[in-house]
Amino acid sequence: MENNTTFMVLSGLLTLGILVMFWPRARAMMQHSPKGSGVDWISAILPLLAVVGFVILLIAAV
Repeated sequence: MENNTTFMVLSGLLTLGILVMFWPRARAMMQHSPKGSGVDWISAILPLLAVVGFVILLIAAV
């Protein structure tokens, strides 16, 4: 039980450390990235809907 708690604390600290190290660069990338238009969002959503529809079709076929 004690080893599991130690592992959880250490993994939590590691996760927090990774977030602290990468956050400034991630924030800069988000601020300087191009903004998506409505056409871009539709172009991204249509393939996702196609995959979801195909999975539903496969599930219904079983």
